[in-house]
Amino acid sequence: MIWVRYTLPAATIVSIASPAYAVRYLSIEEAQKEAFPSATHFSEVQEGRVWKAEAGSKVMGFFVFDRVVGKHLFIDYAVALTPAGAVHKVEILEYRESYGGEIRSPSWLAQFVGKTNGSALKINGDIRNISGATLSSTHVTEGVKRILATYGSRVR
Repeated sequence: MIWVRYTLPAATIVSIASPAYAVRYLSIEEAQKEAFPSATHFSEVQEGRVWKAEAGSKVMGFFVFDRVVGKHLFIDYAVALTPAGAVHKVEILEYRESYGGEIRSPSWLAQFVGKTNGSALKINGDIRNISGATLSSTHVTEGVKRILATYGSRVR
């Protein structure tokens, strides 16, 4: 039982020194309503991933949920697309890294608005980098670019 005397305190220190940083900012439903406040209905187009936002019979746009790795952990985010396939809004739903949460900044996320499948979407190009969150910035940017390539030309 001598091992308990040494390993238990070490395990306690490690668990205290590595706190969980996951922050859930928005649920999918909350993000949908923020992206399309006048929508009266969201119909699932692809299970758990893509929804069509409608107000009556009018299509307001499309809402796409995705997940990328930041530096080590997942970032859940969503991209709202206009009916023509351009970015209407990007939201960070859950951020799990211990640093780099600045990617949730409204001014950083606003850079994506209006981008289309033909946009460069490149860090230090048309999207500015965030120092200390380079991998998170890069991976979210690449994710938005992938969503535009996948859905941007198909939503019309």
